Amino acid sequence: MSNHAVVEVQDLSNELVVLSARLVRVVRRNTTDVPAASTRLLSLLDELGPSAVGALAEADRCSQPTMTGLVKGLVEKGWAARSPHPDDARSSLVALTPAGLEQLAHVRERNAALVAERIRDADLSPQDLATTVAVLRDLVG
Repeated sequence: MSNHAVVEVQDLSNELVVLSARLVRVVRRNTTDVPAASTRLLSLLDELGPSAVGALAEADRCSQPTMTGLVKGLVEKGWAARSPHPDDARSSLVALTPAGLEQLAHVRERNAALVAERIRDADLSPQDLATTVAVLRDLVG
C-alpha cells in the first residue's frame, strides 16, 4: 500500500470513529428515559449472559464499585437479578430478567427508529445500508 493510501485509510478511519461517536450521541440525546450506563449494562448482560460484577466492570471499563451501583439500579427496577455464583460462594452472577429483556428491546426499537429516520433523510439505498452494516460488522468482529 502506498504512503498516500495509508494516509487516506488513516484519515477515513479517524472520520469513521468521529462519526460513529456523533451518531451515538444523537441517539443518546433523544433517549432520556433510560440512562446510557443502564442501557450499556443491559446490552452487556444480553451479550455476555449471566456474569459476575467484576467481569461486567472489566467489559465496561469501569471500576467495580461503579458497576456494583449500576447493577443495584437494574435490580431495583426489576431488569436484572442476582443469583449465587456456582464457583465462588463470595460472589454472585447478574442476569437479565424478562423485564430487562423487554426494556432492552424497547430501547433498541426506539434507537433503530431514530437511526432509520436519519437513514431515510440521507436517502441511502438498501444496498448502501447493507454494505455499511456489513463493513461495521466486520470491524467490530
